[in-house]
Amino acid sequence: GAALGGFLFGFDSSVINAAVPGIAAQYGTSPAQTGFIVSIALLGCAVGAWYAGRIADRLGRIQAMRVAAVLFMISAIGSAFPGSVGGLMFWRFVGGLAIGSASVIAPTYIAEIAPAHLRGRLGSLQQLAIVTGIFLALLSGYLIATAAGSASSDWLLGIEAWRWMFLVELIPAIVYGLAAGTIPESPRYLIGKGRVDEAREVMASVGQETDDARIEEVRASLAGERAQKVSDLKGPKFGLLPVVWVGIILSVLQQFVGINVIFYYS
Repeated sequence: GAALGGFLFGFDSSVINAAVPGIAAQYGTSPAQTGFIVSIALLGCAVGAWYAGRIADRLGRIQAMRVAAVLFMISAIGSAFPGSVGGLMFWRFVGGLAIGSASVIAPTYIAEIAPAHLRGRLGSLQQLAIVTGIFLALLSGYLIATAAGSASSDWLLGIEAWRWMFLVELIPAIVYGLAAGTIPESPRYLIGKGRVDEAREVMASVGQETDDARIEEVRASLAGERAQKVSDLKGPKFGLLPVVWVGIILSVLQQFVGINVIFYYS
């Protein structure tokens, strides 16, 4: 269930791929406008990732997943019927909020719920879910465009094909929201809220140790947490911590690979 967040991460970020020609034909967007429509979801992603942890700590991991599922659904409908270029940018930004939330909540939940010996494999499953979502977004867009004749042609119910490309996302988004109600809450969150008995039940059901030592270990970890600040990134190397520079360099190199061109414009 949690890995569906990764699937929607990949699907929503790439679903616009095949819709680009239809959007350009519908609204007569310039290359710069088209590029911003595509990329604004990534700005939303950054904002969603920033706040997702706070929401998950306050409402719980399951509720945070449901919020993300609702954002995915709203974005799908809004992007399909935006009314204007500005509206499309707004709804793509909302989709980005959902992407960012899913990118934080899903791996966090998997790490907290999985027994130690399965944690790595389940984390890899999240990565597999992301690229599967990307692949199926591209495939569904291709199939819809082929069936309609082009992205801008009318298809089912007289609705243009590019709008259907966004509406298809409703299916996994609804499944994600429903699936979130079938999985247990994170024991780490439950312990943090003082619901130790519930946490023990969840831990036992997934094969984690439930003795007092393990509970105290989680409590000690929670007690050592504090709100993160931008100042935490400061360090002696050109103003930032070395690990931050490593992250920046890896992100830059990832763009140089050129894979985003495939994700968004192929």
